Amino acid sequence: MEYMSTEGNPQTSGSGVNKILCCECGVDIEPNPANMCVACLRTHVDITEGIPKQAVLHFCRNCERYLQPPMEWVKASLESRELLAVCIKKLKGLKDVKLVDAGFVWTEPHSKRIKVKLTVHGQVMGGTVLQQIFVVEFTVQNQMCDDCHRTEAKDFWQCVVQVRQKAINKKTLFYLEQMILKHRAHENTIGIKPAPNGMDFFYHTDSHARKMVDFISSVLPIKLTTAKKLISQDIHSNIYNYKFTYAIEVVPVSKGSLVCLNKKQQQHLGSISPICLIQRVGAQIHLIDPLTAQMAEITGMAYWKSPFESICNPKQLVEFIVMDLEYVQDKDRNYFPGQGPVSHKHVLSDIWLVKASELGVNENTIHTRTHIGHLLKVGDSVMCYDLSEANINNADFEKLKSDKIPDVIVVKKHYGDKSVRKRMRNWKLKHLVDEPMTDTDGEGADYNEFLEDLEEDPTLRQNVNIFKDSKKQIPVDTNDMDDQNAPRVTLEEMLDDLVIGDDVEMGDE
Repeated sequence: MEYMSTEGNPQTSGSGVNKILCCECGVDIEPNPANMCVACLRTHVDITEGIPKQAVLHFCRNCERYLQPPMEWVKASLESRELLAVCIKKLKGLKDVKLVDAGFVWTEPHSKRIKVKLTVHGQVMGGTVLQQIFVVEFTVQNQMCDDCHRTEAKDFWQCVVQVRQKAINKKTLFYLEQMILKHRAHENTIGIKPAPNGMDFFYHTDSHARKMVDFISSVLPIKLTTAKKLISQDIHSNIYNYKFTYAIEVVPVSKGSLVCLNKKQQQHLGSISPICLIQRVGAQIHLIDPLTAQMAEITGMAYWKSPFESICNPKQLVEFIVMDLEYVQDKDRNYFPGQGPVSHKHVLSDIWLVKASELGVNENTIHTRTHIGHLLKVGDSVMCYDLSEANINNADFEKLKSDKIPDVIVVKKHYGDKSVRKRMRNWKLKHLVDEPMTDTDGEGADYNEFLEDLEEDPTLRQNVNIFKDSKKQIPVDTNDMDDQNAPRVTLEEMLDDLVIGDDVEMGDE
């Protein structure tokens, strides 16, 4: 046989690969199982035939989440990877082809339309691989999720956490409310209902309720009681439906309360005086002896083993005037072995007082000691407990000898009229439940005292989010204040109040 040259043969490529003619249009193509060019192959075969070109996305406007098949709701922003995954999972025919690439085609954000461009590979006619690009348009429809349905119903709940405090003063509850807001511990609640001595938190799952119980127990000494009620049962499948109740009792004392300890508690706390002031209520109860400045701390477990109540509360404070003041030297302090720690932030002082209502009438001064001598000077007003005229019904207090009971216990310095301080206050706090409070009722007065405690105690302010009050315009001239040295919250400690909802994710502060 003779060797025939391939030069000038149109069916041979320059690389030595033979070409064939398309069976439809006659164009030179490389051999393939279909014997067709790409253009003719696309007219006969559509690999995206089983993939819908239009679909529906369900969006919950309350929680801003999308429904991911089958029944999961996920949070996703526009043109995010999470939203792209939700869109792809809505398309059923993608299992027959190979997805190569996917991306969003920009659309107007308020058009309720989302377009996704997909690139897929598929085998056709004996193994020929065909690539095709197409666009799927998703229509966004509003649909309320199950969690929001339960929230709107306000009656569907599985667990309830009941927080109560059996006390005259509610400052500890106000502090707990601010701690919950600061740490966003109420995110999973489906409803919050105020109660006369506290509030109720409703939850859909038991785990969320336990999480709230654990948080409250970490910030306050509490006593927990649990109960459950059978709602329905299926004896054939062994399924029981319960409603759980967690009853939390908060310690019945607050900042500024006066308590009386028994002998066993005194010995356990470093032989502290039986009559002490509550300096702060947090994860532990902080006590201070106003006559010696000795401090002590009581854990929640120790308190509930031997509980005590306040013998005087801040509603019984009486105003006195400082007539004379002398600092107590360290050598004059009554130290003894085994005594607990003494506060070095306070200055122990001898003080002579006259009741403000008897000033100019009664010249007999009352002598006592105080732990806030660093804040006082002659002529200042102080708020005190007048034990000589108080009607105290307490078994431990009645066992004390009269010589160990001081006539007056100094609690704090008085900074002028409460109404003036309230008018000059250019900050505010947020609340879990918006309820109007007035100074005439007891709750409004307690709340005003709590705000004053925040101004006077920087340590207490560290656990509270304080916001600027844009509605108040404080004049430059503050001469109408009774005391120019009255404590105030600095501008650096205030946060800007956002107009957007409270559920907005905040960045690092």
